[in-house]
Amino acid sequence: MITIFLKHQQDKNLKEIQKVQESNKLWEIFPPKEARVVSWYVMMGIGQVVTVKIPASALRTLNLAIENGAWGAFDTEFYPTYDYVPVWQSRVKSKK
Repeated sequence: MITIFLKHQQDKNLKEIQKVQESNKLWEIFPPKEARVVSWYVMMGIGQVVTVKIPASALRTLNLAIENGAWGAFDTEFYPTYDYVPVWQSRVKSKK
């Protein structure tokens, strides 16, 4: 999994951000078909946080979708992530 921060560029208002997204065809190319969206949150004053599951072989496709579609509207950050809940649950169960 990978978590992507799409931080609104603070020098643009919403209409300007949407214009860049449309011009770049962001929503046509992101998320790529190989990705499964796990969560997608809007953080007021920050932007959007998207977590996707994607095969390692499709990582380049994900990167290009962001570079071609999101740049100019968002500053981006990527974080490899994993689901910790099963680990936590197994620890809780083992303590009982």
